[in-house]
Amino acid sequence: MKKYILDLTIRQTVAIGKQCVLLRLTADEQLPEMFPGQFVEVRVDHTPSVMLRRPISIHYYNKETNELGLLVQLVGDGTRWMATLKEGDMLNLVLPLGNGFTLPEDPSVRPLLIGGGVGVAPLLYLGMKLKEMGITPTFLLGSRTENELMQVQEFEKVGPVYITTENGAVGEQGYVTQHSVLTREQFSQVYTCGPKPMMVAVARWAKAADVPCEVSLENKMACGVGACLCCVEDTKEGNVCVCKEGPVFSIEKLSWQI
Repeated sequence: MKKYILDLTIRQTVAIGKQCVLLRLTADEQLPEMFPGQFVEVRVDHTPSVMLRRPISIHYYNKETNELGLLVQLVGDGTRWMATLKEGDMLNLVLPLGNGFTLPEDPSVRPLLIGGGVGVAPLLYLGMKLKEMGITPTFLLGSRTENELMQVQEFEKVGPVYITTENGAVGEQGYVTQHSVLTREQFSQVYTCGPKPMMVAVARWAKAADVPCEVSLENKMACGVGACLCCVEDTKEGNVCVCKEGPVFSIEKLSWQI
């Protein structure tokens, strides 16, 4: 798939809680096609401590409004710089990168999209695509506390949303794999993104339930094109670069103990 290096214009920077921002970006020309699960590499300007681009999942892409959304967690100098961007500022991106989620061919499929923390980011665009196909996705979102839940109202526009919090402040108390919806309803496809321990637990549940499952890995990345070997993951077919071969993989290809 062709990759582009583009200067995009900030349409709006929206604070999402205390630790995340939503960057709404556009361009004078039509943005290239992007698929759920792919990501971009963001150039960080005017920050001497940050030399490499930062990989950010595509939160959504609206072809009609020519808008790209990036949900950015503020974890270092690079992402904190992104949070300072204002309307009209420019942001240089390499996009789209990686291989995304596999969209179902069967319209009767019942997909469950499970996200944890900022790992919910790529699941919104996936849900939007599924809805366009006439498939209603179900979301299961987990976080430690109520304050760490993100974009719940946006997910509710797409499909039913279930929530777990570790302190029980919202939804059911516990982890996503403990939510009662997993025993009350039947699903035929699972997609997940979030902390690795959560994804491993989801993969084990899916394996036991005999439900196909794809995971979006969040290995540390640098180049984004498979050159630097920073994001290598062990699979049943050997080591692969997550940025090039992934970031989305079927759990059947991974060497996790599931």
